[in-house]
Amino acid sequence: MRTLLILGAVFLAFTACNRPTSHAYTRVSVHELYRDSVSIRALDLLPGALAMAGSDGFFASMDLATHKLVSRRQEYQGTFPEFRAVAHTASDFFMLSVGSPALLYKTGDQGQMELVYREEGEGVFYDAMAFWDDTDGIAVGDAMDGCLSMILTRNGGQDWEKVPCSLLPPALEGEGAFAASNTNIAIVGEHCWVVTSRARILYSPDRGKSWEVFQTPALAGSPSQGLYSLDFFDADTGFALGGDYTVPAGNTGNKVATSDGGRSWALMADGALPGYKSCVRYVPGSGGRDLVAVGFTGIDYSQDGGSTWKTLSEEGFYTLKFLNDSVAYAAGRERVARLVFKTP
Repeated sequence: MRTLLILGAVFLAFTACNRPTSHAYTRVSVHELYRDSVSIRALDLLPGALAMAGSDGFFASMDLATHKLVSRRQEYQGTFPEFRAVAHTASDFFMLSVGSPALLYKTGDQGQMELVYREEGEGVFYDAMAFWDDTDGIAVGDAMDGCLSMILTRNGGQDWEKVPCSLLPPALEGEGAFAASNTNIAIVGEHCWVVTSRARILYSPDRGKSWEVFQTPALAGSPSQGLYSLDFFDADTGFALGGDYTVPAGNTGNKVATSDGGRSWALMADGALPGYKSCVRYVPGSGGRDLVAVGFTGIDYSQDGGSTWKTLSEEGFYTLKFLNDSVAYAAGRERVARLVFKTP
């Protein structure tokens, strides 16, 4: 018995020593990699490459080793769509435009992007896209006909079908999902969460087959105010952030966290940093303690799950993707940059 107790104590001590902790970053260096007259709100990391799409039909791939960028413009019937959502599977890259007509393209077999979904009509506006795996994917948009717009694929993006409102929670008046950073959707395992402009969270435990909705205490009193972005560290721990881009210093009612899979949410750092942000991400390897938030107002960092924050840089970006626990890629107005988070 004594031997077992000693072994148990050693095991617990070893586990505690190897539990992920905060990286305790104190600064970030910003290395600009690309500049042009394009607005980029959607990034995706592919094996060895950074994929992106933006305004004026722009889409591109950047080699992560050389940072060489190859870009193209997608034309549709004499116009150049604005893309604000991207995603990928093992075999294909996808990009989705905002406004009507909504145009969803995938990598084609002949080297050209192939249009796989089109939707036209008053109120059509898609905001974000993500995949569970190489088979199942989702895109969401503003409410139409009484529910949030939602399309699903079950065959790797070859075909997409719109979910009928009878299978979705009723939308509130004017409800949508801000197309600011392509981070309105979070996926962990079978689970999926969607954050809306009315500070609500739609939740599916089964890859979009069924849905329920939860209210958060975040403020959503005007068309420009609400939750813009969310991320989940695991199936229980999540964080959502937003604010009002017309009042960027406003820092009340714009940050919420959950520890029960999104069923209940609590205000965090209320009345303190940060104000408006368009994207929030958990830092890999920190056990759900570290968060980075970006917006045109700068880069903020928390090392305690969002309870307190500090500003690391005033350089503005719209969206962010982590490559590893200290390197991320960010995009915004007219530029793409590599961010390196550092300790002393």
